[in-house]
Amino acid sequence: MSEPTTFTLSVNDGIGIITMDVPGERMNTLRASFAGELRTLLADIRRNTAIKGLVLRSGKPGSFIAGADVHMLDDCQSAGQAEALARSGQALFGELESLELPLVAAIHGPCLGGGLELALACHGRVCSDDDITRLGLPEVQLGLIPGSGGTQRLPRRVGLMKALDMMLTGKQLRPKQALKAGLVHDMVPESILLDTAIAMAKKGKPAGTSTRDLKSLVLEGNPLGRKLVFDQALSRLRGKTRGNYPAPEKLLEVVRTGYEQGKQAGFEAEAAAFGELVTTPESAALRRLFFATTEMKKETDYQGAGPGPLSRAGVLGGGLMGGGIAFVTATKAGLPVRIKDIENKGINQAMATAHRLLSSKVEKKHLRQPEMNRQLSLLTGTLDYSGFERVDVVLEAVFEDLKVKRQMVQEVQARCPEHTIFASNTSSLPIHRIAEGAAHPERVVGLHYFSPVEKMPLAEIIPHAGTSPATVATALKLARAQGKTPIVVKDSAGFYVNRILAPYVNEAVRLLLDGEPVESIDHALVDYGFPVGPLTLLDEVGIDVAANIAPVLEAELGSRFKAPPALSKLLDDKRLGKKNGRGFYVFDKKGKPADPAIYRLLNITPQARLPAQDMAERCVLPMLNEAALALSEGVVASSRDGDIGAVFGIGYPAFTGGPFHYMHQQGIENIVAKMEEYARKYGERFKPCQSLKDMAEQGQSYY
Repeated sequence: MSEPTTFTLSVNDGIGIITMDVPGERMNTLRASFAGELRTLLADIRRNTAIKGLVLRSGKPGSFIAGADVHMLDDCQSAGQAEALARSGQALFGELESLELPLVAAIHGPCLGGGLELALACHGRVCSDDDITRLGLPEVQLGLIPGSGGTQRLPRRVGLMKALDMMLTGKQLRPKQALKAGLVHDMVPESILLDTAIAMAKKGKPAGTSTRDLKSLVLEGNPLGRKLVFDQALSRLRGKTRGNYPAPEKLLEVVRTGYEQGKQAGFEAEAAAFGELVTTPESAALRRLFFATTEMKKETDYQGAGPGPLSRAGVLGGGLMGGGIAFVTATKAGLPVRIKDIENKGINQAMATAHRLLSSKVEKKHLRQPEMNRQLSLLTGTLDYSGFERVDVVLEAVFEDLKVKRQMVQEVQARCPEHTIFASNTSSLPIHRIAEGAAHPERVVGLHYFSPVEKMPLAEIIPHAGTSPATVATALKLARAQGKTPIVVKDSAGFYVNRILAPYVNEAVRLLLDGEPVESIDHALVDYGFPVGPLTLLDEVGIDVAANIAPVLEAELGSRFKAPPALSKLLDDKRLGKKNGRGFYVFDKKGKPADPAIYRLLNITPQARLPAQDMAERCVLPMLNEAALALSEGVVASSRDGDIGAVFGIGYPAFTGGPFHYMHQQGIENIVAKMEEYARKYGERFKPCQSLKDMAEQGQSYY
């Protein structure tokens, strides 16, 4: 029996249509093993004199080519093997580019990474005009650079500045943006995509068109201008990455080589850099996170139970969190949402939030006005429970009061269908306490979002002991539909994310009380790899929120969670953070400097004494210890979930792969030794937990 083929050829009025359809896969991904098959097909095409042009399309509905198969990289044992992969891709795409017959890519759906590199090797590109089509080179997000010619072809197609912006950020262009940038030659409805591509191929190889503005042309058209572009890009890059991510700087070097020494030298530099980056610990960690999130998306059941129906949702509370939850439920999950509040002000606030967020998308041309109107129409409000008789899930986002939340459960279960799930967005209250007295405690679950809801990618699903597996499966399905990456965590104080975050921010406050300046502390942790420093984070989240969670954690988990007394002093001074414009920083001045009054309030004379690395380790080590404890107690089901929760929930440095992967890379025995050293210096709170000590003694690790 012959092997199933990935590439097939049909001929339509002198145009050969090459269809890519990887057998047994939902999406097309490129593999090194396909090269031989495609070359055989090209040889057949060259012998067929009836073929005057070619169109490349996907046989997968709603998907062009999602990129190269990343699993290939894990099979590489050396930089040389990875470099050989890149050279193989370059050679194959070079053959496509050098074809005498015009070759046009008909793009519908994601065209990313190696998929866009393949499309760039074609002579023409036409894409569909719908929302599912995206074009980009996001390799930098995996700690890599494009390896099959993309670093050289993209700048020559869309210009240096646009190409660097796309490749350094991993930005994906929508169809209109791709057309404006000159990345595609035409954009049409999907219904006529193939016909348009065939017509383009019949006309011969399309000419390149410049869509660059005058500034770009002036800067990119001479060596001095290009030097300025590269120097500015490097400066901005280092400000963002703090040197923690090697791929972006390598990318700049490779693109620069292509401009200064020619396209072929650029290809050589690209392959060498690609090979080198594949073997870096940063790329290995980022790829592990990618595989973990991909794996999690496939886990649709929970403990053998599938999800229940999800066609309508209710939201209780129209405040900041309720409005955000309603927004992602309507716009991402596409569900009609009924918002209930005790007064019109709350409903109006939720509606205004949705209008503002969608209007911004329309202004940026990411969304059309009719689609904005359609999404807004999914949101309605009520002061009573009218409309709740048809909802499948109710998402509660009222203030943190146990009595009020219990009352909400009883009201919902008395008025909604019997199958309706009650999901509480609480950051500190135990779910089993909220479910006490419920008619159907098996349909009560925690669903903890992070602020701002529309941006933060994580959601914690918290079942109590009596929550049914079907309820958890439904909550997981909803969270994924809302665009979240959910993890299931145990119903215990702080759940997972806030539990590991508390010792981190507490230690930052202790550093401040020791006299370290606010900016020094935050800069140390940003240099370490966090997106913002811990004191900035406290200002963003709310100093009052942190102070409210601390006693809950201390009562259940012990004195190591006792908040520094400075938090009480800040609250007495009415310092809540960004929400009222008074916190560690001044919010009404340009540059947001630290508030000098903080030092007077806490009776501190600020003076930078500790090295940045020491400050970072003082904050991070207690977090690592608490993560290890949480895993040993079953708060998270696996080190994989613990890593995802930390990276997506609090911005733990992604290039490390998360706290468990970081401890794995560093060696458990080394982490334990470092904790014991800090315990001698600064106190018992740094002592490693028993599970870490046991692992170190037995030579075990998390991966």
